[in-house]
Amino acid sequence: MAITKDIEPSEAEFDLEKIRALPAFDVADYLDSPEVLAAYLTEAFADGDPALIAVALNAASRATGMAEVASKAGIAREALYKALRPGSQPRLETIMGVVKALGCKIVVAPMEAQIPEEIEEK
Repeated sequence: MAITKDIEPSEAEFDLEKIRALPAFDVADYLDSPEVLAAYLTEAFADGDPALIAVALNAASRATGMAEVASKAGIAREALYKALRPGSQPRLETIMGVVKALGCKIVVAPMEAQIPEEIEEK
């Protein structure tokens, strides 16, 4: 096993040109099956952050095809882009339409029971 020396942040060197040359990561490139897409959206909805949900729906729509999703959701493509852009607050009707157009559904389940600390300590 190799032993590594902890590097202080001030000692770290970064080649900014190499960093800039890295390809941009786009999760939409990896949403290549209905199962992967559904799992990605499930995690986004489980997190509960509306901004994350909009980002996830945007990526899933791009992976599937914005025009196709917009058509199936019954909205204009431009309206879909606007509804799912960063900082947007899409209406529930739009979210439901997009989820359905993506071939998914939203399922509500009870949250896992939280055990109070005083009971856990006994």
